[in-house]
Amino acid sequence: MSQSAFPGSDSSASYSFRDVRMRGFQDRTEVTDVVELLRSRLVPLPAETVDLHDAARRVLADDVRSEIPVPSFNRAAMDGYALRGSETFGATSYSPLELEVIGVVLPGKPFAGSLVAGQAVRIMTGAPLPQGADAVLQAEAAEEINGRVRITEAVPPGRHVGERGEDIEAESVVLRAGRVLRPQDLGVLASIGAGRVCVMRRPRVALVITGDELLPCGSRPEPYRIVDSNSVMLAALVERDGGIAEPARLIADRHDSVKGAIVDADADVVLVSGGSSVGQEDHAPRVVAEVGELCVHGVALRPASPTGLGFIKDRPVFLLPGNPVSCLCAYDLFAGVAVRRLGGRNLALPYRVQNMPLARKIASAVGRVDYVRVIVRERRIEPLAVSGASILSTTTRADGFVLVPRDSEGFAAGDNVQVYHYDEQIPGEAGA
Repeated sequence: MSQSAFPGSDSSASYSFRDVRMRGFQDRTEVTDVVELLRSRLVPLPAETVDLHDAARRVLADDVRSEIPVPSFNRAAMDGYALRGSETFGATSYSPLELEVIGVVLPGKPFAGSLVAGQAVRIMTGAPLPQGADAVLQAEAAEEINGRVRITEAVPPGRHVGERGEDIEAESVVLRAGRVLRPQDLGVLASIGAGRVCVMRRPRVALVITGDELLPCGSRPEPYRIVDSNSVMLAALVERDGGIAEPARLIADRHDSVKGAIVDADADVVLVSGGSSVGQEDHAPRVVAEVGELCVHGVALRPASPTGLGFIKDRPVFLLPGNPVSCLCAYDLFAGVAVRRLGGRNLALPYRVQNMPLARKIASAVGRVDYVRVIVRERRIEPLAVSGASILSTTTRADGFVLVPRDSEGFAAGDNVQVYHYDEQIPGEAGA
């Protein structure tokens, strides 16, 4: 298997609208074609400048070059005594040397004078090295008595000195464009005097949840009605991928309601959960075809085959199945690609990947990609026995998933396969 089960393709997806309600799909678009369509149609959003305090996990838009060296002066790397290293040569515990201590230098307060032969200055970590000194004798190896410091070991020039520019050289590139800024990156940016930074704009994502049977998230289930679980899951996935999830709208299964919610959505991406399949009340595909361009409806993928993709004024609209596992699968393989693409992020699935042996076989069918939930037991994986698209709890019992390519009938027991781990920590590792 390549880096993903859906590498880039030279082909492009196309779709002529057919009303499949109560009829079923005649054809399904290949997963690779959907991903390639997203690659070709979408480009990253414009950049914006933000305060450094708001830049964590943002994507750097431009290379950052330091105008100054860090540190900008020679400084003590230890508490001790600044001196001339050459004067300590020959010092031993049997034949100690002594230097006169002529003052003290603290961080942020340079020494006013200059050292001459036979002199030393008491110095603290981070303080600028006095003129004339080129080494620091650490406090643990020194003994100061009556204004003189006794030296019992040689301290060569440069010892315990942080040299100007040793961390960052002036005019050097500190961070490259495309980097997702980590906490330590912000520290480096602060150290070169960057109070603001140019980053990619985060895509805003509208969530439209359809279904007469749905109750708002936070409700208690009622007879014949279930609680919307997709909105909170999708919002978390969008945030993970660097987007901003707008408050979800719960819409009835009515053509005009679905149309109004999709058309009125003020966002860079629209995610519609439910109403994408072949049921009588599945209106979303027709709505997109009426007001925009429906490029895909039906994908060669299990689960999530009723997934659709269209564009309204160049804004991608994803029709995600209402079944929770299918919704998760379709988001990760398609909608997540768009969110990451618009935000300037890596398009690869944002999961830890590991090759692991199968404890028992995974069966599949040629002609579709299979998203198989797996568990890890004793450093081997096995598919979950329950695989229904509406059984969301399987994704919490699962440690990850395997993608079976469309040209494969599955994997045999003992085969090494790529596992995408839901958690950052791989199960079975130390600290898990």
